[in-house]
Amino acid sequence: MTVLEQPGSSRNTSDLPGPPPAWRPRVDPGPLLPDAEPYRLLGTDAAGRLDPGLLTRLYAQLVRGRRYNAQATALTRQGRLAVYPSSTGQEACQVAAALALEDRDWLFPSYRDTLAAVARGLDPVQALTLLRGDWHTGYDPQEHRIAPLCTPLATQLPHAVGLAHAARLKGDDVVALAVVGDGGTSEGDFHEALNFAAVWQTPVVFLVQNNGFAISVPLAKQTAAPSLAHKAVGYGMPGRLVDGNDAPALHEVLTEAVRRARGGGGPTLVEAVTYRIEAHTNADDATRYRTDSEVETWREHDPIALLEHELRDRDLLTEEFVRTTQEGAEELAAGLRDRMNADPELDPMDLFTHVFAEQTSQLREQAAQLRAELAAEAAGHPEHTEHGALAGEPAAAGRSAQETRP
Repeated sequence: MTVLEQPGSSRNTSDLPGPPPAWRPRVDPGPLLPDAEPYRLLGTDAAGRLDPGLLTRLYAQLVRGRRYNAQATALTRQGRLAVYPSSTGQEACQVAAALALEDRDWLFPSYRDTLAAVARGLDPVQALTLLRGDWHTGYDPQEHRIAPLCTPLATQLPHAVGLAHAARLKGDDVVALAVVGDGGTSEGDFHEALNFAAVWQTPVVFLVQNNGFAISVPLAKQTAAPSLAHKAVGYGMPGRLVDGNDAPALHEVLTEAVRRARGGGGPTLVEAVTYRIEAHTNADDATRYRTDSEVETWREHDPIALLEHELRDRDLLTEEFVRTTQEGAEELAAGLRDRMNADPELDPMDLFTHVFAEQTSQLREQAAQLRAELAAEAAGHPEHTEHGALAGEPAAAGRSAQETRP
């Protein structure tokens, strides 16, 4: 029913022209629709065509990732990390996202996606530096092609779209892959990013890790959509629904989406159905909003166990391979533990180093004041700086230290 056909209308609409063609959908929505059920490979006949080399590589990364999660959680309990949002149970999403990208591509992670950064080759200590509270970001994003870990929900998504759009305008062969949780799909940034990406046809892939809860809010209280993947249709991009604990299935879907984006096909929204086995963070009590039996049900659908079953059926899980994989995971954990237990050597002047490419006059003034305070403290006069202000006491807002002298 159109506006002109509303009940009670006294107007004669028979002679009125129809709406102009601009209202019509730009594309046929049929091909954009996701499957009714999450796409799977493990446990199906299609699993037989999977490359053994890919399966063993995925397995090694999953085992390594599980041990990384356990070690990071332990470091939090020991006070070496301020907080750690674990991705235990979601390792397939993390690993598949990293492996689907080429070296020249960009990864845009959220705060829960440190494992994706590590799987892409980032030093684990650098990946955890933000969560330790030492730096805003513990690595050079340009060097690693990994954007800073994003704590505000979904704000990394417009960033990914902007970078991908700029790369295409410059003629760079670059795809951006942005990772977000189901809670992030309730943010305005999610809408803005998908809308811009579809209109501009940017080479970007959105991976939604649907782990069931936005902290304590279940998905059913966030959306009434058939699935999060269905949201893609409203923006004019394909939506893919996939089992997020089926590592080879998710890797295949993401690789196809990256290839499509690189070839000029535009963005794709991928929903990976998974589960957060651990609490939201070490500060969360997950028993307040979910049952132990629910968690145990998902443990039976563990990504490592699913892949391990396939490898055993194909005689690919040899004792030597298991041993070397576990040894590599333990080596990663030991190195992370030893280096995180060492007190970091921090330079307070780094506060000003990576704020702007060119420092503003205000930052230069603040840096000079801090430098003077540090020099005075090193000289044995911590109570005064060369400007006459108390060490650690900020100058009055909008004025220099010299202007605040009595």
